[in-house]
Formats: sequence, C-alpha cells, structure tokens
Amino acid sequence: MPETIYDALRESHEIQRTLLRKLLRTQPGTRERVALFTEVRNELQAHEAAEERFLYVPILMDDLGLSSSRHALHEHHQIDELVEDLQKIKPADDAWLDKAKELSKKVHHHLREEEKKFFQVSGKVLSARKKLSLAKEYRKDYARMHRTLARA
Repeated sequence: MPETIYDALRESHEIQRTLLRKLLRTQPGTRERVALFTEVRNELQAHEAAEERFLYVPILMDDLGLSSSRHALHEHHQIDELVEDLQKIKPADDAWLDKAKELSKKVHHHLREEEKKFFQVSGKVLSARKKLSLAKEYRKDYARMHRTLARA
C-alpha cells in the first residue's frame, strides 16, 4: 500500500516520542543529555519545517482547514520557544529538567491532537492522490532539513 502523508508524519511522531522519553531519563550535565537534546531539537525542527510546508500550507488554503492549521502552527511556535528556553539553561540545572518535561508534555499534546483531530480535518480536504504526493515531498524536505541541521 502506498505511503500517505499521514504515514510519514506518524513515523516522525514516534521518533519524537521515543527521543523525548530517553531525554527525560538522562542524568544532569552528561554528554548523553546534550547529545539527545540536540537530536530532539533537530528532529523537531526538521519535522516542523517539512510538515508546515507540505501539510499545513495546503490545508491553510482551504476554509475547512483554516482554524485547525492556525492552531497547529501556534503549537509549533510554542514548542520552538520551549526549545529556545532549554538552550539557555545549563543541562546540569534542575530547571533544565523541568523545562524539558514541559517540552515533552507540549509535544505529546500536539502530536495527539494532530493525529486525532488535524489528520481528520485535512483528510477531508486532500484528495487521495494529493496525500500520496505530499508524502514524497514531505520525506524529501524532511531529509534535506536533517542534513542541513546536522551541518549547523
């Protein structure tokens, strides 16, 4: 069965969930914590950029998807702000773990909401053919973003 945009997104969602669970179990100030945080940050950025370009924008252009797209974009912005906050805190500080827990909670909320609500709304807007073509475009941009972020 050909892959749809939703299949591709769910795969990244599972990566995010796994990385965040691992991140919250790291010890303060360790290299593992720093490395996992970098991996989480890059995964979130690559996913958000590709998802916004190849799912949110097409849905944003349809009246049926306008409100849900705006809401999802707002949540991406909140996630980005939490990541920025974490970058300003020393990984050994207790405040870092508190902020990481806040990030994890926000990401998990966003992913659940997206999978339970946004996918259904967007599924009414997109044709079957478009769902397939968006998966290919998303995958290509997601991989490109990962390469770009790895070089940064």
